[in-house]
Amino acid sequence: MEDKLKDAKIVFVVGGPGSGKGTQCEKIVAKYGYTHLSSGDLLRAEVASGSERGKQLQATMQKGELVPLDTVLEMIKEAMIAKADVSKGYLIDGYPREVKQGEEFEKKIGAPALLLYVDAKAETMVKRLMKRGETSGRADDNEETIKKRLDLYYKATEPVIAYYEKSGIVRKINSELPVDEKIHQISQLDCVFDW
Repeated sequence: MEDKLKDAKIVFVVGGPGSGKGTQCEKIVAKYGYTHLSSGDLLRAEVASGSERGKQLQATMQKGELVPLDTVLEMIKEAMIAKADVSKGYLIDGYPREVKQGEEFEKKIGAPALLLYVDAKAETMVKRLMKRGETSGRADDNEETIKKRLDLYYKATEPVIAYYEKSGIVRKINSELPVDEKIHQISQLDCVFDW
C-alpha cells in the first residue's frame, strides 16, 4: 500500500487560524484534482466515529494534551493511501506545525514538492475568526482564545517556513488581497500543481 505514495505530489499548506487556508485549498482541489487533508478534520472524524482509537484521542484531547505525533502521521498516511487511486496530489493542511513533524513526514511518507504559505495579518485573522464565531458555535472562536492560538501559531510555524525556505519550495499567497488576485496567485503555480 505504501508504494501508492512513492511518487505522490505533496503540498504542505500552512497559515494561521483564519488566514484562509481552507478557502485556498478548496480552489486548488477544484482546479487541480488534489485531495485536501486537514489533520484537525481527521482527528475530529476519528473521535466522532467512536472507534477505539477515537476514544483514546478524545481522552487525550480532553486532558488538554497534544495527540502524539506518530498517531497524527499515521492518520494522514491512512487517508492518503485511501485516496491514492483517485487523487492527483495531496494538500496537507495545517501540517507540519513544527520542524520535527515535517522531518518525520518526509521519513515515513515522502518529501513535499511545495510549502504553500497562506499569509494574513494578525488583525485580519482575528476579525475573520470572530466573524466565524458568530455562526460556528466553536468554543475556540473567541478573542482571548484566538490570540493564544495565533501566538502559538507564530512560535511554531515561523521555524517551519524558515526550514523549507532553505529548500526553495516555499510559495506565499497574500491572503489580504481580493479573491480574484488570490486566484491569480494560485494560477501562477500551475507548473507546480500540474507537473
